Amino acid sequence: MSARSSKPHEVVERALELSRADGCVVIADEQSTANLRWAGNTLTTNGVTRGRTLTVVATVDGKEGTASGVVSRSAVTPDELESLVRAAEAAARGAGPAEDAQPLVTGVERSPEFTEAPAETSSAVFADFAPALGEAFARARAGGRELYGFANHEMVSSYVGTSTGLRLRHDQPNGTLELNAKSPDRTRSAWAGRSTRDFKDVDPAALDAELAVRLGWAERRVELPAGRYETLLPPTAVADLLIYQMWSASGRDAVEGRTVFSKPGGGTRVGEKLTDLPLTLRSDPNEPGLESAPFVIAHSSGGDQSVFDNGLPLAATEWMREGELRHLTTSRHSAGLTGLPVAPGIDNIVLDGGEDRSLEEMVASTGRGLLLTCLWYIREVDPASLLLTGLTRDGVYLVENGEVTGEVNNFRFNESPVGVLGRATEAGRTEKTLPREWSDWFTRAAMPALRVPDFNMSSVSQGV
Repeated sequence: MSARSSKPHEVVERALELSRADGCVVIADEQSTANLRWAGNTLTTNGVTRGRTLTVVATVDGKEGTASGVVSRSAVTPDELESLVRAAEAAARGAGPAEDAQPLVTGVERSPEFTEAPAETSSAVFADFAPALGEAFARARAGGRELYGFANHEMVSSYVGTSTGLRLRHDQPNGTLELNAKSPDRTRSAWAGRSTRDFKDVDPAALDAELAVRLGWAERRVELPAGRYETLLPPTAVADLLIYQMWSASGRDAVEGRTVFSKPGGGTRVGEKLTDLPLTLRSDPNEPGLESAPFVIAHSSGGDQSVFDNGLPLAATEWMREGELRHLTTSRHSAGLTGLPVAPGIDNIVLDGGEDRSLEEMVASTGRGLLLTCLWYIREVDPASLLLTGLTRDGVYLVENGEVTGEVNNFRFNESPVGVLGRATEAGRTEKTLPREWSDWFTRAAMPALRVPDFNMSSVSQGV
């Protein structure tokens, strides 16, 4: 029996049977991907891949406490399965007591599809998208534009089994589309991106039309110095900032005084107002169009994630409600340490509560300011204030008297997401968006555009 012919649930069951540890968690991730790439209005490559990764978590009870060992391997054959299990057990016996040790999760209802074959993607996911992309190429060619980009679709079926009886399964589709339009002399560039579950809700023609408008704006070039500008952040830029904020919202780190969510003198800022706008930042595994795993899938421990929490049910969580900080991320272990409620991370993020205004309507009500396309190369400068730095990319536009009048140079920015929320004076309509900087790690986001009266463009950048 080959690795590919063995069914994922059978591999999980066999690994659990082989375990001699006091506790065991087995995660089988079956992954398939399909992709298209294009350059200069021509499709260049396409491909489909398949793969499987197996993770075994062994726990061993000792006099000083419970230790854990975690080993992950790809393409494990049935003959190699026992050596993987033994390696995890050896790692556990060689480790000291695990700080995050907790009883393995019990009592979660079995996934009815646990024994079914994994979901798979294929080139068929592009059946409608590919012809539409070809039509967009023709329109771009006729309009003097060159389109570059890629479309990627991934399906991961995760099977989680434990020695305490859990048998859980989750299928996660994930699609991304990134499209660049360039002028023939390559002096002008504009970007658009979309996140999708199945490529049925993305329209290459509409994206090309949007990029054509932006390339037109860029025909006039205006040089501006560094400084603080009224700035319209589109949903993709807001997502990139708030995803980093979410990644930095550890309850334990806050209690220990290490983050922007630490309260001077001790404790956390839970209960404080972060913005006067009635904005709610939340995650929900059942959010329509942004569905994610409804239980913890942890391949390793660290921060506020724990392998001992595998299978723990996830529920809708409000991180901020109408501007007030409500929750920080915790595992069962860190919740016990801090006194905060258990609130594991969830693989989507939504900011809503803004006005029902499009970005175009927000531009129309702007006297003078900047309109961004996206952010990239974001890095942390100071964790205590969550000060981030990064660059603008693929189009910064000058807005005057409600109209875009030209493209300006790129900037390096220095801003904290918490500071941006606190100073924002307007939020628009929440819409599904692709965070450009973090799209390799996080794609399920819905955000409004934000108006920030004094966004800090700290220096001029020569990037494109």
